[in-house]
Amino acid sequence: MTTSLDFRLALKGRGLRMTPQRQLILDAVASVRGHISADEVHQQVIRHFPDVNVTTVYRTLEVLEEMGLMRHTHFHNGVAQYERTDEAPHHHLVCTVCDSATDLDVKILEPLTRELHRRYGFKSDLAHTAIVGVCRECQRTQVATSNKP
Repeated sequence: MTTSLDFRLALKGRGLRMTPQRQLILDAVASVRGHISADEVHQQVIRHFPDVNVTTVYRTLEVLEEMGLMRHTHFHNGVAQYERTDEAPHHHLVCTVCDSATDLDVKILEPLTRELHRRYGFKSDLAHTAIVGVCRECQRTQVATSNKP
């Protein structure tokens, strides 16, 4: 598991200055398992340092992603969700009705990866993907309400 110190050493190794704002961003990212948006990181940081601009958060997350320590995906709402790369790659089924997100086994998309390469010569990176649609429960609710007179 990547710690705040690991992030800090990586940034220092890249020659970036460690500011109190950056340290708070690294602390926030290191404390979270799963997804977090830049706005959520920003909300955690401004509790301790109210003058931190959200662009500072975005820049820091982008640097961490360039260094291979973070990755991001966009769900149906268009908001980038960041996740540490020390977490296992996974996919999501995201419901556009109730906003639930269900983890999907990585292996299920391997045939798609092979087919994209076979047909189009395209080498896909499906390490972190969101497939949007309507979950089983919301489909049941929609069917139940459409059957009412």
